[in-house]
Amino acid sequence: MELFEQLINGFLQFFQYTGFANLTLGHAIMILAGSFFVYLGIAKEYEPLLLVPIGFGIIVGNIPFLEGVGLQLGIYEEGSVLNLLYYGVIKGIYPPLIFLGIGAMTDFSALLSNPKLMLLGAAAQVGIFLTYIAAIALGFTSQQAAAIGIIGGADGPTAIFLSSKLAPQLLGAIAIAAYSYMALVPVIQPPIIKLLTSEKERKIKMKPPRSVSRLEKIIFPVVALLLTTFISPGGLPLLGMLFVGNLLKESGVTKRLADTASRPLIDIVTILLGLTVGASTQATTFLTPASILIFVLGAISFMVATAGGVIFAKVMNLFLKDEDKLNPMIGAAGVSAVPDSARVVQHLGIKEDPSNYLLMHAMAPNVSGVIGSAVAAGILLSILL
Repeated sequence: MELFEQLINGFLQFFQYTGFANLTLGHAIMILAGSFFVYLGIAKEYEPLLLVPIGFGIIVGNIPFLEGVGLQLGIYEEGSVLNLLYYGVIKGIYPPLIFLGIGAMTDFSALLSNPKLMLLGAAAQVGIFLTYIAAIALGFTSQQAAAIGIIGGADGPTAIFLSSKLAPQLLGAIAIAAYSYMALVPVIQPPIIKLLTSEKERKIKMKPPRSVSRLEKIIFPVVALLLTTFISPGGLPLLGMLFVGNLLKESGVTKRLADTASRPLIDIVTILLGLTVGASTQATTFLTPASILIFVLGAISFMVATAGGVIFAKVMNLFLKDEDKLNPMIGAAGVSAVPDSARVVQHLGIKEDPSNYLLMHAMAPNVSGVIGSAVAAGILLSILL
C-alpha cells in the first residue's frame, strides 16, 4: 500500500511539471497563432525566411511549463538558453547585423540614377509620425508611441531596434506586428494603390534609368552615411552597418566579406532573431489588450505609409514634365519592405500593361525607405530616450 502511494505521489509530482498540467487557453491560442504563421510561410510563401522561424518560435515560447521552480526554460527566465539568445534582441545587437547583410545585398543604382525618387521613401514615413500621435491619444507614453509608429516603415529590424531602446515591455508585440505586415505586403498594398490611382496613372511608363558608374556606387555609401547620421546620429548603429555592408559589395575588393555578410551571417542572425522574437510572445506576458491595440495601430501605420508614398508621387507629377512623369504606384514602395513592395508595384504594372516594367523604378523608393525608416528611428531615439 505504501509503495502504491509513493507511485501515485511520484506520478502526481511528475504530472505537475508537464505541459498538460500547465496548459492555459492563452498558450493554446498562441500555439495556434504560431502554427498559422508557419502555414503562411510554407503554404502561401509569405516571407518564409521570417514567418517560419517566427511562427515556430511562437510555438516554442508557448510550450507550457511550471514557472518559478528553477528549470530555466522560458525566454524571460534569467539564465535560460532562450533568455541568453534573446539578449541580442533586447540589447539591439541583431538588427544592425541584419542591416549589414541588407547593405551587402542592396544595389542602390536605381536610386542614384534618379535621386528625386528618394523623396518618395521619405514621404512614406508619414505613417510613422501620424501613428505616433494616434498612439499618444490612446494613452501610450511617448516612448511607446514612437516604437509602435515605426511599424509603419515595414522594417522589422528597425522596429525591434527602436522598441528595445524605448519600449522593451512591448517589444514582442511590436516585432510580431512589424514582421506580420512585412509578410502581408502583397495583400495589404494592392487595394490601397488601386484606390488612390486611376487606370491611366497605373499605365504611365517611365524613362529607363540611366547607367550608374562604379565610382558613384563606391562614393554613395560614404556620402550617404555622413548626410544621414549628421541629421540623425541616433540611427548610426543601423545606418553605419547598412552602408559599410554596401561598401563591401561595391568596392570590388572585399567580395569574401560581402558574401559572408549577405549570406551566412544574415541567415544565422535571421534564424536567431526570428526564433527569439517568436518565443517572446509567451502567453503569460503577450496576450494583453495593449498587444491587440498595437496590431491595430501597426496596420493603420502601414496603410498610411503606403498611401503617403502614392499621394506624394501624384503631387510630384504636378511639377514634372510629361516625359518625366512618375507612375504613382512606385510611391507605395517607399515603405522599407525590400524587395516585396517593389515586386507588388511591378506585378500591378504588368497587370495593367504587360510591357510596363516598373521594378527598377520602384526599387529606388524601396531602398530609400530603408534609409528613411532608420533616420526616423534615429530622430525619435534622440528626442525620446
